[in-house]
Amino acid sequence: MSRRKGRILAFQALYSWDVSKSSLDDILTFSWLQKDSEIEAGIEAEEPNENAKEERTFASFIISGTISHIDEIDKVITEHLSANWSFERINKVALAILRTGTYELLYQKDIDPKIVIDEAVNIAKNYGTDDSYKFINAILDKIGKNE
Repeated sequence: MSRRKGRILAFQALYSWDVSKSSLDDILTFSWLQKDSEIEAGIEAEEPNENAKEERTFASFIISGTISHIDEIDKVITEHLSANWSFERINKVALAILRTGTYELLYQKDIDPKIVIDEAVNIAKNYGTDDSYKFINAILDKIGKNE
């Protein structure tokens, strides 16, 4: 199983949830996935194989946990922003990545924080703006050191 693919799905789901205001149940059906994003994430669109099912299960765990703790997660992110940044300034893609990373740092203590941060940075390099990975790295690093 690729946890990276699961994390990509989780970030995409949280982005979709934030933009569309869909229910958690709707998000967890993965019906929001477009064929292109499934192919990009390495997931078969028709009949998901065993790896794809495990990736969706892992993603579902992150999605559910993040949404369940969204107020606390957003508060922690806000507390770790520099003085010249407001929470509202964070673009939706970076915010979705920050939320998934923060959830893992706060609630998945069995995963090395360095792995969580590295995965978030790599996702940001692929899906975020040019420098968003630096911003995400800095925020998650601060959060990881405080947890």
